[in-house]
Amino acid sequence: MLRFQAKPFRANTYRVVRRRGTTARAAACEFTANDMEYSAAKDRANQSQPVSLFGTRRRQRGSYPIIVHSHLGWDWVWQRPQQFLSRLSKKHRVLFIEGPVPSSEVKRTEQTLREVSDFPNIVVLQMKMAKSRWSNAAWVDAERRRVVESVLSGPLGGSFQSPVQWFYDPMAVTAFAGHLNERAIVYDCMDELSLFRGAPPELVRRERELLALADVVFAGGPKIWEAKRTLNANCFSFGCGVDKDHFGRARGPELALPADVAELPRPIFGYIGVVDERLDYELLGKLADATTGSVVMVGPSIKVNPATFPQRGNLHWLGGRDYAGLPAYAKSFDVCLMPFAMNEATRFINPTKALEYMATGRPIVSTPVQDVVRQFSDVVAIAKDHEEFINECKRSARRPNRARITRGLTLAQRNSWELIVRQLEQHIDEALASKRILSSNAA
Repeated sequence: MLRFQAKPFRANTYRVVRRRGTTARAAACEFTANDMEYSAAKDRANQSQPVSLFGTRRRQRGSYPIIVHSHLGWDWVWQRPQQFLSRLSKKHRVLFIEGPVPSSEVKRTEQTLREVSDFPNIVVLQMKMAKSRWSNAAWVDAERRRVVESVLSGPLGGSFQSPVQWFYDPMAVTAFAGHLNERAIVYDCMDELSLFRGAPPELVRRERELLALADVVFAGGPKIWEAKRTLNANCFSFGCGVDKDHFGRARGPELALPADVAELPRPIFGYIGVVDERLDYELLGKLADATTGSVVMVGPSIKVNPATFPQRGNLHWLGGRDYAGLPAYAKSFDVCLMPFAMNEATRFINPTKALEYMATGRPIVSTPVQDVVRQFSDVVAIAKDHEEFINECKRSARRPNRARITRGLTLAQRNSWELIVRQLEQHIDEALASKRILSSNAA
């Protein structure tokens, strides 16, 4: 059963938004997946054409609809996909399709389609599939395409004709590439997903297929770009940007500290981000043992067992916090941490938090993640081992390196999300122009 929900947007970076009830407008539409029947509000029930959620909104000149296939949920960590697409939606309609979730609670596929109220050009599609059929990859591919095609022809009312298909999830390529009359395929490769815990074995093959089909590829950092450009010549490196004004609030005197950190012993060594297999938990325990101050970890945990985290009286696992509140937590930090383990999962990472930390005006200490070393070693203190990391944290807390901090503020100023999105659009426009020329020559 597909229900439309108009959902108020909360920029929720580090926790999942709680479900809210549907509005009267949202409840006016219902779509039954198995019947393929669409029904609208009673006063429109007899119309021959489906009613689009977008109504009569006009497209901007030069715009095109974008259909996104994402392994990440819209309401999960507010990061690269949301930063890009929220800005792209000012010009383009966006259908954000989350990867299907296997569930033992459903016998047939259930879907939810909802609007994001703060971004009226974005709708989010979620689907649950029967866990008993999850191992049948061909069925999953066919089912997810069936659901999307029915939504496109029904409640979305033809609003996504000739779209740009934008992939974050390589596992979606078989179901969708070449099946939605797309004008172009974009692959935004933000991580080396095959190296993450729980990655499906099929992912590597499907990513190669996606790279072969993509008209343009965006790589999340220099190291990923080096790996992917050998498989697609039209590949460009775009690291993450930063909302400098948002995180810059940490430098303002008017911002109050959160109550759960305001009275903690100083110095505070703090981390903001996802808590997963990429962190060096042994290092965090050692850092807490080595200071009379505090170690603060802000972020949700995933694919790790919190029961295995090191426990110390001065090591605080705070869990998820709203995006709006992150600058206040950063303001409480004396030193910002990037305590990544050096393992397969971190081999290709280009942390978003680097520039966000820079915008707060705090000193930053990191383990030797390659893209951090290559891009930010004149701003971030890089430690090659645990002992050096701890010593650098203590040194930075006592005597912050003002030259490094100034360089970081300059970098944050030059790397806005808006600037990156303009460059992405330019590359897409160039790819579309090239396709038009090839099509004209073929004719």
